[in-house]
Amino acid sequence: MKPSSIIYYFALLLSVDALPAPLIKRSTVQGFDISNYQPTVDFSSAYASGARFVIIKATEGTTYVDPTFSSHYTGATNAGLIRGGYHFAHPDESSGSTQATFFLAHGGGWSGDGITLPGMLDIEYNPSGATCYGLSQSAMVSWVQDFVSTYHSKTTRYPMIYSTNDWWSQCTGESSAFHTTCPLVLASYNSAIGTIPGDWPYQTIWQYADSYAYGGDADRFNGDLTQLTKFATG
Repeated sequence: MKPSSIIYYFALLLSVDALPAPLIKRSTVQGFDISNYQPTVDFSSAYASGARFVIIKATEGTTYVDPTFSSHYTGATNAGLIRGGYHFAHPDESSGSTQATFFLAHGGGWSGDGITLPGMLDIEYNPSGATCYGLSQSAMVSWVQDFVSTYHSKTTRYPMIYSTNDWWSQCTGESSAFHTTCPLVLASYNSAIGTIPGDWPYQTIWQYADSYAYGGDADRFNGDLTQLTKFATG
C-alpha cells in the first residue's frame, strides 16, 4: 500500500468513528381518547388502522356520569381494544377522595385482565373559572394526593395523571410528588413532546393532537404492544 493510500485509509477510519451512532426509533402504540362529544365511534375501523387502546371519559366532578361511557366501553371491548376510563377533576367542588370514589363507582375501576388500563385523573385548566380552581399550589397537590391515595387503596393501582406542562407548573408548583407512582399522560400538541413536568423521567402516554380520524384526541403509548399489555395487566 502506497503512503498516500495509508493516509487515506486512516483518514477514512477516523471519519467513520466520528459519525454519530444511528438513531433507534422507540416503538409506540397508537391510541385515542373520547367522550360524549364523540357519540358514535367506529372502533373496528380504528383497530384496523392500528389503534390498540382507548381512554374513555367516565365521570366529572361528583355529579356527572358520561352518558356514552357504557356504549363506548362495550364497543371498544368488542373491537379488541385495551380500554380504560378517565375522570375530569373539579378540585373546587369536593375532595379528591370523594371524586375518586365517584369515579370508581361509575366505570373507573381496574382489573388485571390485560385489557383494562388503570383509571386516569384528568387534571387541567378549569373550563369555567380560575385556572387552578381557586386552590393554592400546596392545596392542589394535597387534593391530587387525596384522589391518588383513595384510588390506589381501592384498586392496588396508581391512577394515570393527565395534564400539561404549563398547568402542572402553574397550579402545583412543579410538584414531583407523583413521578415515582402515577404514570404520566402528557398533552403536548407539537412535533416533539417538549418539557416533561414534575420530575417524571418520561411520559407513559403522549396526547399529541386534539383530533383523531376516528374521534377524540390522538395518543401514543411510549412502548410496544407487549409493554402496553403488561402495563394494563399490572
